[in-house]
Amino acid sequence: MTKRMRYRDWRWLALWWHHFFLLWSTIDGQTRYSIPEELKQGSVVGNLAKDLGLALSEISDRRLRVASQTGEQYFSVDAGKGELVVNDRIDREALCGHSASCVLPLQIVLEKPLNLHRIEVEIKDMNDNSPSFQTKELSLKIAESAAVGTRFVLESAEDTDVGSNSVKSYTLTKNECFTLKMKEVEDGKAVPELVLEKPLDREKKAVHQLLLTALDGGNPVLSGTSQITITVLDVNDNFPVFEKNTYKVSLQENTAQNTFVVKIAATDADEGPNGEVEFSFGSRTPDSVLSVFEIKPLTGEIHLKGDLDYEKASSYKIEITARDKGVPEMESHCRLQIDIVDVNDNTPEIVLTSEPQPVREDAASGTVVALLNARDADSGNNSKVTLRVPKGSPFTLKPSFSNNYALVTSGLVDRESFPEYNIEITATDSGTPPLSSKKVIPVTITDVNDNAPVFTQKTYNVYLKENGVPGSILYSVSASDLDFGENAKVSYCILDSKVQEVSVSSYVYINSDNGSIYSMHSFDYEKLKVFQIQVQAKDQGSPSLSSNATVHVFILDQNDNAPAVIYPSSAAMGSLSHQRLARSAKAGHLVTKVTAVDADSGHNAWISYRLAEATDASLFTVNLYTGEVRTKRAVSEQDDSSQRLLIEIKDDGEPIQSSTVTVSIILEDGLHEPILDLRHKVAESSKKTGRITLYLILSLASVSVLSLLTFLILAVKCIRNSRSSSTCCMRRTDSDDYKNPNRNLQIQLNTDGPIKYVEVLGGDMLSQSQSFRSCMSPMSEYSDFTLIKPSSTTDFKEVISVLDASLPDSTWTFESQQVRKRQ
Repeated sequence: MTKRMRYRDWRWLALWWHHFFLLWSTIDGQTRYSIPEELKQGSVVGNLAKDLGLALSEISDRRLRVASQTGEQYFSVDAGKGELVVNDRIDREALCGHSASCVLPLQIVLEKPLNLHRIEVEIKDMNDNSPSFQTKELSLKIAESAAVGTRFVLESAEDTDVGSNSVKSYTLTKNECFTLKMKEVEDGKAVPELVLEKPLDREKKAVHQLLLTALDGGNPVLSGTSQITITVLDVNDNFPVFEKNTYKVSLQENTAQNTFVVKIAATDADEGPNGEVEFSFGSRTPDSVLSVFEIKPLTGEIHLKGDLDYEKASSYKIEITARDKGVPEMESHCRLQIDIVDVNDNTPEIVLTSEPQPVREDAASGTVVALLNARDADSGNNSKVTLRVPKGSPFTLKPSFSNNYALVTSGLVDRESFPEYNIEITATDSGTPPLSSKKVIPVTITDVNDNAPVFTQKTYNVYLKENGVPGSILYSVSASDLDFGENAKVSYCILDSKVQEVSVSSYVYINSDNGSIYSMHSFDYEKLKVFQIQVQAKDQGSPSLSSNATVHVFILDQNDNAPAVIYPSSAAMGSLSHQRLARSAKAGHLVTKVTAVDADSGHNAWISYRLAEATDASLFTVNLYTGEVRTKRAVSEQDDSSQRLLIEIKDDGEPIQSSTVTVSIILEDGLHEPILDLRHKVAESSKKTGRITLYLILSLASVSVLSLLTFLILAVKCIRNSRSSSTCCMRRTDSDDYKNPNRNLQIQLNTDGPIKYVEVLGGDMLSQSQSFRSCMSPMSEYSDFTLIKPSSTTDFKEVISVLDASLPDSTWTFESQQVRKRQ
């Protein structure tokens, strides 16, 4: 009942201590609190937010947490109040043993930005443990011959509390023969000794019962007892005597098992069995010693039978007992101190205090990535740890305090080159030989929009057939972006530009997602041969980046135009072409020339001529390439006076396009120079002349003089008409470009028959414009010179010069000068 009351009193005192003597202090910029042990869960240690200068909102926003180096989470933070509270039962004796000071170091970790605070919580001892004896009942055998003043060492009581709460005094029940005295040992501890104050007399009293009480210095005072039974023996009156009262030995912690440690020596002045000494460990020797060392009873040699570990026990203090074989047995005690020398047998350890944070690829140098701590269980130089990162890494370690480091950036990072870094950190201690360990910390690099989209080509050439279906795909451009996520999503658009004074968007449009370009309508090669599109690729980053590419669209010609007849002019206008031919014409005589053009280009514009139908196919032939209509044989009197020719004109395309022209040829007698392509007025004039001649012939008999005069007048008129019809005037058509005089010209002058013409050929056979062709009729009232197909490489002045030299008629010079003026 008394013990329970004491425990309740102690609990009350603990609460009173908590509420009124809770301390906190800041030492050298480091916060320190003091609390008693065994506080209830939820008890307040201190206002952590106030002491660290933090707002209450920062506790949750910056994810404040408590990290303990002991591994146990004894404390937590009340996010609502900012207070550090007890999270679990704290037993000072379990944490710090008999150490005079018990301090728990805590690390307060804050994020955004990463920050680390170190605090210490001092655990103060409470008198919650009573002194206790390992042996509750101690038996002593003392010879009656023991001299007064003989001391007998008793078992010391153990109290897990420290300071004033530890064992302070001993008491012994009153008796006649024995008193209790304290003996100071070298480590400052007091050991109780039983002192014989009066000689023993076994015959009077053979057994003495004593109660030894150990008292601590706590408030209230707690105690423990041990029952001592003393048996009085007779005679063996010499104790074994050790050579040394204390033996000291040092061992390396890597000493092998069965190694000899030390030999304990003791002598006994008695003879026989009373002088034979046996050695043993003290009766209170703990199992931690018995499992590591063994002693040989007869020789006193001590050997190592277990493994040593400096980190578990740096020193062993062992009590050795020497006991003789007399009756009663006499024993003595000495102390063996074995100090363990540390060996570098523990590798350093790297502990992450905070998880690594993702790093933006444009992060400035010195950006904190993670917090870490280096530890080594060894001591001295063996526990000094240095950390390093590989050379060339864009990260470095920045030391803070107590082997704490911050992993920070030391240079620029590029996600496109390395999206993730596995940083290998090496920890090396200062032992001999040094030990090391490695830890890989993964760091993810987050993307920044620093790469513009890149097209697969700077320019694209697209070849498109004319007359395509509107809405059909022309081409698909593609661009890629080295960035990630939204920064790598590419959209396409067409930049506004003009094609033949019209916006390019009226010709094509583009799919913004995949870069496919579609036509808005069909294209006509004859109207538009080439145009270009500026395509822009833009990413979705902020700010967005873009790049451009040029798409050249070439329209390919299709054979969609039939040849068009431009000479004879009447045939070109859709009417029948009438030609005259003298019956005296020889074989090969040029009757007329059919000229046609094709609006297509290349092979599609190559024209050939063929005589499809004829009144007499044996009389006429048509040149396949020039369209000249010539006689195949001489004209005979038997040939019909009216000949009809159907000439087919075909191009060289696929499919072939063709057209026809019908030429009517009248065979006449007495014409020295058959006239081609008589105009309407000339025909009427001829009819009038025929009628007048007929009237003159009819009246010739009566008015011969008048008839002769009329004939002379008509003869003069015919001569004048013949001269005036040789005048050649020129009309320039389709004169687009005549600026290159360096191209080769081929001029063909044909003066055979009444039709005189010049062909000026120049340029490439595949060129859009191949030649000039001129046709001149001496009977023509207008005397046209027509540029059927202009060549962009022909110097028109050179053509005029050639014509001036080739045609002797003086009228040509006058008309050609007019043409030059137009040039």
